[in-house]
Amino acid sequence: MTENAQQQPPATTPELPTQYAPAEVEGPLYERWVERGYFSADEKSEKPPYAVVIPPPNVTGALHLGHAFEHTLIDALTRRKRMQGHETLWQPGMDHAGIATQNVVERELAKEGKSRHDLGREAFIERVWKWKGESGGQISGQMRRLGDGVDWQRERFTMDEGLSQAVQTIFKKLYDDELIYRAERIINWCPRCLTAISDIEVEYQDDDGELVSIKYGEGEETLVVATTRAETMLGDTAVAVHPDDERYQHLVGKQIKLPLTDRTIPVVADEHVDPEFGTGAVKVTPAHDPNDFEIGRRHSLPNIAVMDEQAVITAHGPFQGLDRLEARSAIVAALRAEGRVVAEKRPYTHSVGHCSRCKTTVEPRLSMQWWVKVGPLAKAAGDAVRDGKVKIHPQEMEKRYFDWVDNLHDWCISRQLWWGHRIPVWYGPNGEIVCVGPDDEAPTGEGWRQDNDVLDTWFSSGLWPFSTLGWPEQTESLAKFYPNSVLVTGYDILFFWVARMMMFGLYAMDGTPPFHTIVLHGMVRDQFGKKMSKSFGNAVNPLDWMDKYGSDALRFTLARGANPGTDVPIGEDWVQGSRNFANKIWNATRFAMMNGATIEGDLPPAEQLSATDRWVLSRLNATVAEVDALYDDFQFAKLSDALFHFAWDEVFDWYVELSKTTFMAGGEGAKVSARVLGEVLDVTLRLLHPIVPFVTETLWTALTGGESLVIADWPADSGFRDPAAEREIETLQQVITEVRRFRADQGLQPGQKVPARLALDGTALAPHEAAIRQLLRLLPEGDAFTATATLPVSGATVALDLSGTIDVAAERKRLAKDLAAAEKEKAQAEAKLGNEAFLAKAPDQVVDKIRGRLTKAEGDIARLTAQLAALPAA
Repeated sequence: MTENAQQQPPATTPELPTQYAPAEVEGPLYERWVERGYFSADEKSEKPPYAVVIPPPNVTGALHLGHAFEHTLIDALTRRKRMQGHETLWQPGMDHAGIATQNVVERELAKEGKSRHDLGREAFIERVWKWKGESGGQISGQMRRLGDGVDWQRERFTMDEGLSQAVQTIFKKLYDDELIYRAERIINWCPRCLTAISDIEVEYQDDDGELVSIKYGEGEETLVVATTRAETMLGDTAVAVHPDDERYQHLVGKQIKLPLTDRTIPVVADEHVDPEFGTGAVKVTPAHDPNDFEIGRRHSLPNIAVMDEQAVITAHGPFQGLDRLEARSAIVAALRAEGRVVAEKRPYTHSVGHCSRCKTTVEPRLSMQWWVKVGPLAKAAGDAVRDGKVKIHPQEMEKRYFDWVDNLHDWCISRQLWWGHRIPVWYGPNGEIVCVGPDDEAPTGEGWRQDNDVLDTWFSSGLWPFSTLGWPEQTESLAKFYPNSVLVTGYDILFFWVARMMMFGLYAMDGTPPFHTIVLHGMVRDQFGKKMSKSFGNAVNPLDWMDKYGSDALRFTLARGANPGTDVPIGEDWVQGSRNFANKIWNATRFAMMNGATIEGDLPPAEQLSATDRWVLSRLNATVAEVDALYDDFQFAKLSDALFHFAWDEVFDWYVELSKTTFMAGGEGAKVSARVLGEVLDVTLRLLHPIVPFVTETLWTALTGGESLVIADWPADSGFRDPAAEREIETLQQVITEVRRFRADQGLQPGQKVPARLALDGTALAPHEAAIRQLLRLLPEGDAFTATATLPVSGATVALDLSGTIDVAAERKRLAKDLAAAEKEKAQAEAKLGNEAFLAKAPDQVVDKIRGRLTKAEGDIARLTAQLAALPAA
């Protein structure tokens, strides 16, 4: 059992309210935890470290169900480790969210009739900092509502002074090692946000467009190409065909006329072209398509840009100044007028990239940008997992990780924004380029200027596991808590964030990975498995559910759905069910305290305990062992389910009910049961605390007089097991369950008392007669007792006098009908399982389902036959 020396019971047992009111408890309780420093991590401690970083939420963000889900899992892990005696750090902080934050402040300026250009760069950045101080970071307060046990004294922000120094340091190191370079390449461009965005910030969706087939060239020297972006033809510099396509070999190397322009373009042969797709000829626009850009490089084609940064046409007079969509219609109309349109298909549904932040259609654009050469960094990140330095859980997610890092393209890290870490590169009047580290002096003088771009937000968040601990300074916190113990995050940012932390951590920290284990969870969805979205009308504000049902109820619902790597469906009725569980814990503990439950003194030796007491202590220790194993395997759903069934079914529904008889009898037995019940509740509340911290803290401190569960010991498995007691109580449960089922089948009300004779002599159930009678509402048999129904159950016999309580004829008719249906079900299942042809073709899951139907039918037949036999004669 657990050590109780530091949790002495109070002199008088406090009175618990009749009902649990989360709203009155949670806020003050959380602030008390913070004020007492329970979540503070001491880098000078000699305890073994356990460190987790929070996936930094955007400074613009508010708590959503995804945050609540992820935070619940991390909080459960860190609370348990703190109770196990680890020096535990859950590192909080926020991301500056470059594009999102700049958009928010620009919208505020627009309400004033201004743009950022009216303010200028420095004044605009000051305005963003002001917004951050006044309105940003509201999620921090919401995290407190949820119960996040983070070390608030260590809260960091990706734009604070220390993290900015870390960003400048690693940029300089990468630059000096020739792993950062500047080059003109095709990037994803958002015409609304006016910046480059990475591949993983592009969301693809099916849009209705049009597919236009256009004739290029004249006479016999013509080719037909198809495009969904007719406006880009103004920038075509070639038509490409496959070198083995005999249809076009006579044209390779020749010049053909580009419609609507006065240019001719070559026909080139390139293996990238699929001769089976469409006409087998494709237009090549190197400045506006990544695949075309590569074809252009292979064939030394010119790059002709025909759109500006706002996707407005800049080439060819008749279309100049038109938006890309306006130009598309105008160009198709002009081609149609010249007889160049061979075919049109509309609507033509195809996959189109959109900016993940503003949903604008992304435009591929040739642009000068800064890049990270990821080859050696990605290889190290892949090798760390292959070599076992870092484990991914669940393991099947490793393939997705390898598919990404093994095929990673160079990373575009520059963004055309003002809010963010400005690229620390200066350009001189004579073409000089100087990268400046945090300890370097920036060049000054006439003609020197700093690069206007800022770094991708994911660049700074990639340093999170060590920059938050003081790197590049060699701090005590860095020595104590790096590498982190585990990373808990969604599989959806495996590429955004996890891979970048792996690359930067291994690079900056001399080959030491940023964490030992990566735990990937799924996405929260609605109860039908559909993605939550405001547009779908199924989005949920978790604060609403916390207001209505309490934070514990939301946390337990989320944890109970957290199977590794899979999405989590959630509905309000499930949160309501978890609220009922919290109330059950409250009511059971209140009953226990009213009956003297205590942790004072040692538990009596096993030989002085009843079978019921030994059973519950045996099950308690088995549950401790099971929960520990599941925590270590990050099986949150299974451990939550194990705790739910142990607490509700075994402790509250069985042990508490069975102990009522003992408490009513009083004497030494009642004292022993009070001590055992106190022990069971003490340990159960400890086990539940990491997931439902508020209700357990309130009850545990009242029950034990201890200071706080946050700093209490995690329960240990004492090794006590009593298989004989477990079998005895399982038999008792079978008797009570079967008789209850029989009573229900006969239409008896749960509280209706019935005379009964119990034949228990010679069985292990004899000491439990009082409990059986109380739980089953069975009266003594009396002088006029007539056994009208006899139930043989688990070696015992329960005879009931149902005289005048049921319509025997009607009951026989009902049971006979149900028995016939069960026998028909059995016959059908046996026929299918006896059909060799069926078994050879049917999937395993179908066969297993039919076997289950057979087993159920056989059980129903046995039960119904026994009920018919137990009825009195008609």
